Parts: sequence; C-alpha cells; structure tokens
Amino acid sequence: MPRKSDAKERLMNAAMDLIWENSYGSTSVDAICEKAGAKKGSFYYFFASKSELAVAALEADWQRKKARMDEIFSAAVPPLERLSSYFKHVYEGQTKRHGECGSVLGCPYCTLGCEIGTQDRAIGDQVHKILDRNARYFESAIRDAHAQGLIAAPDAKAKARMLVAFFQGCLAQARIENDVQPLRGLAAGALELLGARPARARK
Repeated sequence: MPRKSDAKERLMNAAMDLIWENSYGSTSVDAICEKAGAKKGSFYYFFASKSELAVAALEADWQRKKARMDEIFSAAVPPLERLSSYFKHVYEGQTKRHGECGSVLGCPYCTLGCEIGTQDRAIGDQVHKILDRNARYFESAIRDAHAQGLIAAPDAKAKARMLVAFFQGCLAQARIENDVQPLRGLAAGALELLGARPARARK
C-alpha cells in the first residue's frame, strides 16, 4: 500500500480526474480507489465521505494551479496581456485534454458546482470560494487596465463578474458541443467585452 501521504494525494487526484471526465454522481468510491491504486480502508482513513474528498480535491487542485495563475497575472505583466495570456493558457489546456480523453471537459469547478452544488453545501461553498479567487485575478487586471486608460471600468469588480460569466459560458458551450473552437476566440472576445481598443490603436 502507498505511504499514507501518497495515498491521500492519489485519491484526490483520482477523484478530480474521474469527476471532471464523467460526473460526481457517476463516480463511485470504488472507482476512485481503483484509479488511485488505494484500498477502501485508506479512503476512509483520510475522508469520511466522497463529499469530503471532493472538497479536499478541489482545494488541492486549486493550490497546484495557483503558482501558474500568479505568474500569468503578475503585476509586472501589462494588464490586458495578463488576460490574453490566461485565456490562451485555458485554450491550450482544454485542447490538450481533448486530445488525451476525446472530450472537451470545460471548467472542473463550475461543472461540479452546477451538478451538485445546490445539493451538497460543502461542495457548493468550496466551488464558490475557488471561482471567487479566479474572479479576483480578473478584477486586478481590469483595475490596472482602467488605471492605465486602456479600458473604461470604474467598477472593476462588476466588470470581472461579467467577464467570468462570458468565460464560463464559453467553457460550457465547448463542453456541450465537445468542440474547442468556442475557446479559440476567448482572448479577443474578452478584450472586446471590456471595450479595449485594438493594440495598434493604443500605440
């Protein structure tokens, strides 16, 4: 049996993969244990339920991605470039995953939140917490772009929420259609939504 710490990580990784690729409802504890290469006893040593595992897996997944988010949204990077780079990063990630499993999976957080968030408050709260963190990255970039005169967004928080809605809508469309093409124009669509002038006009 893997070391305890390794087994816990394996279980969280397996849960994220299976739930994202399929659904929370169709993913059993047995399937998670099988994919993780862990015994059921290990599962219940670390987690009281599948819900508790899902909450922990969501947080662990976010923490793994945080360093990349901090890099993309660094204050040293021009604000509109941060957003463009992020949406390019998402498109490339979704395209890679599509090549690996044959499906466009969309946002793991929003997908899980939509499926089970209203039925399981712990999962719903965790999803909300993570999506709020994402929105704050957008908000920071939008606030800086406004301060530099690149866009008109005196209420950066409201603009960020609007951008998140656009972004999540595109991800949902791509998942439903199983087609990455709706994500190809994310960056251009986001900048248009924010009222950013073309780069040539800003010079």
